[in-house]
Amino acid sequence: MKPFIHQKDNWPDFTCEQKEIIKPLSEVRHLQGRLMGKMQSLGFDLQNEAFLDTLSLDVIKSSEIEGEILSAEQVRSSIARRLGIEIASSVESDRNVDGMVEMMIDATKNCFGPLTADRLFDWHAALFPTGRVGMYKITVADWRADSTEPMQVISGALGKDKVHFQAPDSAIVPQEMTRFLDWFNNNQENELVIKAAIAHLWFVTIHPFEDGNGRITRAITDMLLAQSDNSTERFYSMSAQIRVERKQYYEILEKTQQGNLDVTKWILWFLSCLKNALNSTDSLLTTVLFKAEFWNQHSKTLINERQRKLLNKLQDGFDGKLTSSKWAKIAKCSKDSAIRDINDLIKKNILQKEDAGGRSTNYEIIKPTVNKGLGNAAFGGD
Repeated sequence: MKPFIHQKDNWPDFTCEQKEIIKPLSEVRHLQGRLMGKMQSLGFDLQNEAFLDTLSLDVIKSSEIEGEILSAEQVRSSIARRLGIEIASSVESDRNVDGMVEMMIDATKNCFGPLTADRLFDWHAALFPTGRVGMYKITVADWRADSTEPMQVISGALGKDKVHFQAPDSAIVPQEMTRFLDWFNNNQENELVIKAAIAHLWFVTIHPFEDGNGRITRAITDMLLAQSDNSTERFYSMSAQIRVERKQYYEILEKTQQGNLDVTKWILWFLSCLKNALNSTDSLLTTVLFKAEFWNQHSKTLINERQRKLLNKLQDGFDGKLTSSKWAKIAKCSKDSAIRDINDLIKKNILQKEDAGGRSTNYEIIKPTVNKGLGNAAFGGD
């Protein structure tokens, strides 16, 4: 089996071709600066809304990469409670959702604090509040202990399996982590975005925990990207973009971990993914601005509490299509009351019937007239 990078004599002396990364790094830095400038011009309330949306996306997609599907409503409610933001239809959240949220908020809000073993153990304990993954008990808030065999990433049928990666022996994980944390807290030579790329590769290669390494790796990445933005708020999601590029992500990780300590190609991929994440944040800002323009346009419109609750819920993220039956269920009112509410909003040019036919009538919000480029906030899929 070909040796992995952590088995090389010069591990972890990473190198890269500086000339190759200068241009993509400057492009990323330009996009970061432009985005932060946009956000500062929005005002406090809209910044909070954008941060809530971004962090919700980050939590959901980082978990999704590992095959864990979290409730978007629970994630959004959990984040809002911890940030002191009022949202429509807040719901109770499960412990595993709260744990993921707590880790990501700590990584972002306390991004300038030191990263220590105890802090990582706290994150790990938050991710696994029951000390189990499904039915299986795991070591929580401590480095992994490989009691039976080395930690490997394997694919294929038994006897024809392929080892994609083998982590360092658990016996040396404490010293590996001591070296990593010393570099993380004290290294000032690497540019912060490049440091985020190296930290991501380094930590996931050590694989210090029995489970949860990917999610913690991405929290560490966000922590350094927040430092690079000089901001304790996130307005773009690297995890969401990694989810989109998941196949390429695992391919470049495998190639890099089976290569040498020249990590130029890994850094170039990381910068490309980050650039795509920064560009894709425009859709998130569109949603935030849509909501602000909507309520500005209807600031003097007479809207009852049920209607306000449902309109906010539609704009915060609504599963399926809006029907009178769903309106009645969510608003906890009779179907007759729901129909009256909907018809009233149609008369006030706030709601309209969707063009698509079907067994039931569906409704959508009419876009604010002050911005012709936002489009209708339609909610599809029942």
